Amino acid sequence: MDEFAFRPTHVAPPDGLASWAAPDPARPSARLDALLPLQLLDRRGDWAMVGCSNGWTAWVDGRLLVALPQPPPTAGAPPARTADPRPALAGAGSALDRYRALLDDLATGTLDLEAFRERTRGLRIGLVVDGGAVWLFDPVHDRWCYGDGLQLQTYAATDRPAAPASPVPPPSGLPTAAGPAPYGPPAPTRTGEP
Repeated sequence: MDEFAFRPTHVAPPDGLASWAAPDPARPSARLDALLPLQLLDRRGDWAMVGCSNGWTAWVDGRLLVALPQPPPTAGAPPARTADPRPALAGAGSALDRYRALLDDLATGTLDLEAFRERTRGLRIGLVVDGGAVWLFDPVHDRWCYGDGLQLQTYAATDRPAAPASPVPPPSGLPTAAGPAPYGPPAPTRTGEP
């Protein structure tokens, strides 16, 4: 087994996820995209260090990560009758071609920035190919799918579960489903100390 292979364990929540260069709210970094596949690398209290498929790492509020129910199936699994990935790949290719054409128009000056932003509004393309494995965003169903050449299955969906009949409000100061409290993630807690 390749010890450096990217094996997602979580995805970012549907609203995206703030990240930090270190487990310190004073060192903000980039925002992670919604449903971005992530690999949990370390935990320090409520903080979690995650890795992305491109090797980039960051610290996030680990309580907001969406755990994947199981690892993706292996290529050695028996063939199953599942969705054909080719139409979704063709859709991603078409969307990427449209985006590339709009970028060309912007670069040559035949399209201004405002028109570029308007024409790309709502465009969502997601594709990661790693050898025989593919993670593909399906914008029609608003979900990520995983395929290994034999099968394509839903990997993560953006729909949130329905609220329970009698929801219990979270304690004040803790993140809600909408995201962390306005002051940022909580200070990391120390474990193993008296």
